[in-house]
Amino acid sequence: MNNLTGLFVNLLVMAVLMGVLYRMQQKHASFGKRVMTGLVLGIALGGAMQLIFGDNAALIKQTNSWFDVIGSGYVRLLKMIVMPLIMVSITSAITNLKDAKTLGRAGGMIIGLLLLTTAIAATIGAGSSLAFHLSAENMQTGEAELGAKKSLEGKLTTFQAKPIQQQLIEIIPTNPFYAMTGQGSNDTLSVVFFSAFIGIAVLGIKKKKPEVADFFVKMVNVVHDVVMRLVTLVLRLTPYGILALMAKFVSTSNFSEILTLMQFVLASYTALILMFAVHLFLLFCMGLNPFTYVGKIMPVMAFAFTSRTSAGTLPLTIETMVKKLGVPEGYANLAGSFGTSIGQNGCAGIYPAMLAVMIAPTVGINPFELGFLLKLIIIVAIGSFGIAGVGGGATFAALVVLSSMGLPVGLVGLLIAIEPLIDMGRTALNVSGAMTVGVMTSRIAGELDGESYSRSGEAEEEDAA
Repeated sequence: MNNLTGLFVNLLVMAVLMGVLYRMQQKHASFGKRVMTGLVLGIALGGAMQLIFGDNAALIKQTNSWFDVIGSGYVRLLKMIVMPLIMVSITSAITNLKDAKTLGRAGGMIIGLLLLTTAIAATIGAGSSLAFHLSAENMQTGEAELGAKKSLEGKLTTFQAKPIQQQLIEIIPTNPFYAMTGQGSNDTLSVVFFSAFIGIAVLGIKKKKPEVADFFVKMVNVVHDVVMRLVTLVLRLTPYGILALMAKFVSTSNFSEILTLMQFVLASYTALILMFAVHLFLLFCMGLNPFTYVGKIMPVMAFAFTSRTSAGTLPLTIETMVKKLGVPEGYANLAGSFGTSIGQNGCAGIYPAMLAVMIAPTVGINPFELGFLLKLIIIVAIGSFGIAGVGGGATFAALVVLSSMGLPVGLVGLLIAIEPLIDMGRTALNVSGAMTVGVMTSRIAGELDGESYSRSGEAEEEDAA
C-alpha cells in the first residue's frame, strides 16, 4: 500500500469514527458516554495505525498532520475562550458579592488548600519512589537524553535569572490587554488579578453611584451569557477532539522505550491514583459522596488526560464545577484559574518529589533520611506557588525543587521517552485537584449547592454540550 492510499484509508476510518460519535449525539447519548467512546475509539485507531504502518513513519506523520486539524484545532478553540471566560466570570461573580472580604477569604482558602494538597502529593510521590526502589544511577543516557539534559540546564539558567519575588510581581499586569492575548507564561493569573480588581472597583461604587454600577453589572451579564454560549458550542466538539488526540498519541508512542522505563511508569501512576484517592477522601470528610464526584468529572478527566493541558481544560473544569458539582461561579473560576498555575498536585507535587528521591543517590544523599524528606516536602509546597509567575508545569516545578535541593537537574532528561505518557496522568490529577479544592472551599463557606452535587444522571446542560 503506497502512502497516498494509506493516507486515504486512515482519513476514511477517522471520518467513519467521527460519524459514529455524531450519530450518538443525534440519538442524545450523554456527553460522558460520547467522551469515553471517543477515548476508546482513539486508542483503537492509534493502535491499529502503529500495528499496520509502524514501519512507515512518514505515513503516520502525514496522517497525524491531518488529525491535528481536529485535535489541536479543538485545543486551540478551548484556549481561545479561556481569557474571555475568566474575565467575565470572575468580574460578574465579584460584582454580585456583598463586599470584597468574601473574595479575600475565598481566594486565601483556595490557595491554602492547593498548597496543602500539593504537600500531600509530594509525600505520596516520594513514598512511591522509595517503595519501587527507583534510582537514576542505573539509567542509561542516549543522544536524545543528552539533548534534553542540555535544554533543561539552559531553562534553569533562564529561570534563576528571575527570583521568585520578581515572578510573583509579574502576576500584576502592566498591560492587561496584552495579558488577555495569552502570550506570556503568567497571563492566566494576570487576567484573574485584573478581573478581580475590576469587580472590587464596582463594589466600591455601588453605594455612591448605584445606577452606574447597575449598568455595568447588566453589561457584564450580557457578555457573560454570550461567552457561556461560546463555551457550550466548543464543548460539543470534545468527543471528536479526544478521538483525534488519542489516535495521534498512541500511533506515535515508542512502546519499546516505554517498556524499558516501565517501573517508573508504574510508580508514577501508583502515586497519581493514590493522590486521587486522597481527593475522594477529602470530599468524604466534607460529607460528600466521592462516587458522585467521580461519575461527574470523568469527561473532564478524559480530556485533560488526552490533551495534557490544564489551561486548555479550564473551560471544561469550570463548567463541570458550576453545572454538575454545585460550586458557585466565583469559587469555580478562582479554583480553576489558580489550579492551572499554583499547587498542581501532579506536575508540581508528585513529579518533582519522585525525581528528587531518584536523583539523590547519584550525589551521595540517602533518600530515606527523614530530614531530606521533610525538606523536600516543604520545598515542593513552596515551589509550587513560586512557579505561578513562570508556568512550564512539571519541567519548571522540577527545576525549582531540584535546584533548591542542590540536586543536578540534567538527569530529568533521562525520562524523555516516557514524558508524554506520565504527563497525561499528571494533568488529569492537576485538574481533579483544582475541582476538589473548589468543592471543598465552597462547602466550608456554606455556598455549595448540595442538591446540584447530589443530583444523579446527566444534567440537561451537559447533554447540550
